Amino acid sequence: MQELHDVPLAPLTTFRLGGPATRLVTATTDAEVIDAVREADAAGTPLLVIGGGSNLVIGDKGFDGTALRIATRGFELSGTTLELAAGEVWTDAVARTVESGLAGIECLAGIPGSAGATPIQNVGAYGQEVSSTITEVVAYDRVAGRTVTLANEECAFSYRHSRFKEHPERYVVLRVRFRLEDADGLSAPVKYAETARALGVEAGDRVPLGAARETVLKLRAGKGMVLDPEDHDTWSAGSFFTNPILTDTAFAAFRARVRERLGEGVEPPAYPAGEGHTKTSAAWLIDKAGFAKGYGTGPARISTKHTLALTNRGGATTEDLLALAREVVAGVREAFGITLVNEPVTVGVSL
Repeated sequence: MQELHDVPLAPLTTFRLGGPATRLVTATTDAEVIDAVREADAAGTPLLVIGGGSNLVIGDKGFDGTALRIATRGFELSGTTLELAAGEVWTDAVARTVESGLAGIECLAGIPGSAGATPIQNVGAYGQEVSSTITEVVAYDRVAGRTVTLANEECAFSYRHSRFKEHPERYVVLRVRFRLEDADGLSAPVKYAETARALGVEAGDRVPLGAARETVLKLRAGKGMVLDPEDHDTWSAGSFFTNPILTDTAFAAFRARVRERLGEGVEPPAYPAGEGHTKTSAAWLIDKAGFAKGYGTGPARISTKHTLALTNRGGATTEDLLALAREVVAGVREAFGITLVNEPVTVGVSL
């Protein structure tokens, strides 16, 4: 287990932002992860768990405590059952399942970060969410002081949320287990309209697994959502804000604000989100509130490819990023009466 002191955390995040950690420990086995967590907890030392760093906004002052980088490896496939160590690179794992002819996570290709982070956020894109294929999550329970295995229904998955996100100080994910589908080399039914259009099929159709993955990668790359060190549009956390879910009453008020601001014929995006609730588009809100692609004049700006991504154009600080985020939140609230919620986890800072 490697241990370093006063190490900058910025290189461990996709934003390339954040000050130093008092102590950085890199664990390559589950036992090392547990030992590091137990040591920090016994000493009363603040602990920051880092996987792929794709969902972190770390303050410029850094982290006064132990940063634990999980670098475990493990890809075990038995029939249609897959077990991933938390430190596995997610997009590589997706590619391997596609190569093995198994469906279920092919539309989650290109998402940066580690496998251990996927159940925390209930990662989803292009019509798929990991909650649909996860069977169990193995985690270290810091309250109970032992390793636990949580079945899917115990994880309390919902849109970009889970039991692990609800209790961020309690669980450290060690392994994630999935049940995939052998559909003779075909994908799961295509659910997302944009993906179906790009593939030239109808929603509900199946396509060759490789075609589904490649199409999603192209769609993501066109929005700056596939990591590229040379492209500052990818120096981000992907979608910075979650799509708002509104009650029927709140959505009716929102529609009235839209018509008042944009005209009687304008209808906002609306998607079913459970009884009495409707989901709308954060990207649409940002754009219609006046924040276009490329918005900003400083080193932190909205992506030139997607309004939902806030980016570091090189030389930005975390405060630059947060100033932009606060401006967007305030602008959307003033225009439409909706308060956007950040998706990335903030460390030592807040909106």
